[in-house]
Amino acid sequence: MTKVAVFGAGSWGTAFATVLANAGNQVSVWGRRESLCEVINTQHENPDYLPGLRLPDTITATHDPAAAADGAEAVVLAVPSQSLRENLKDWADVLPNAVPLVSLMKGVEVGTTKRMSEVIAEVTGAGPERIAVVSGPNLAREIAEGQPAASVVACADEGTATRLQKLCHSPTFRPYTNNDVIGCELGGATKNVIALAVGMAVGLGFGDNARASVITRGLVETARLGRALGAQEHTFSGLAGLGDLVATCSSPLSRNRTFGEKLGQGMTVAEIAGGTRQVAEGVKSCSSITDLAHHHDVEMPIAEHVTKVVAGEMTPKDMLFSLVSRSAKSERWG
Repeated sequence: MTKVAVFGAGSWGTAFATVLANAGNQVSVWGRRESLCEVINTQHENPDYLPGLRLPDTITATHDPAAAADGAEAVVLAVPSQSLRENLKDWADVLPNAVPLVSLMKGVEVGTTKRMSEVIAEVTGAGPERIAVVSGPNLAREIAEGQPAASVVACADEGTATRLQKLCHSPTFRPYTNNDVIGCELGGATKNVIALAVGMAVGLGFGDNARASVITRGLVETARLGRALGAQEHTFSGLAGLGDLVATCSSPLSRNRTFGEKLGQGMTVAEIAGGTRQVAEGVKSCSSITDLAHHHDVEMPIAEHVTKVVAGEMTPKDMLFSLVSRSAKSERWG
């Protein structure tokens, strides 16, 4: 039985640990809080993030990163994107050499505008053949419940991608391989920002036309940024692009859409964040994605407007009407 370490006991880390266990692996989950690790081990449940769902017996949890990593043949990283760098610095000495490092995170680092794979490479020294990304429609609770889902495992090295594909292919989770790490990461990070905008439209009471317009134009913005950074355009029409975008923008299970909905209803960023343990990655990443777009002279009006709302410089209603009333350019891709 292959051992896989999952660093992060949040909803997506726990759900992916369940996928790995159901695929026949022994899974060791590192958790930030010892109390939560104890509950996972004794009650086989993560009540803080996935209450009511029994976890497979082949999942154990520990607060000790060395114990989690010991003997692991792959390491999965599932912490909030803005905390990855500091966590990796703490874990660098215990991570096994030469094993794949798999990112589940969907964000762009504030300040550096680096994608998560770039942060992993910078801190650990791992080459592109060891760094992989899992992305797609990844609503954690549905996946943990065993509902059918598919995702993409992206790595520059085809052999590594194929090996990881086999590790997480379960009866209810179908992974596809891809070598476009840039495209998969940008799709995963940017869709969170678009989902905030869609959520605001929902919170304001706007209908399907408004939501569909934001989703579609959001895909255009994502692909535009991807082209500038060297991504493969077909990635954005697949699971890691359109698939992830639709799921995140449409489902009430989506943290980012729900966060945006509450913004549209008049709550502040601080009020919403203070009421939940869950992290809405788009709230932090919107500014870094906007900065990344500016660095590459890419126009991303939705991301720019969401950044202003999060910063308190614009209301959700003003944001949506400002997007619609912008100067009508001749844009061929509708």
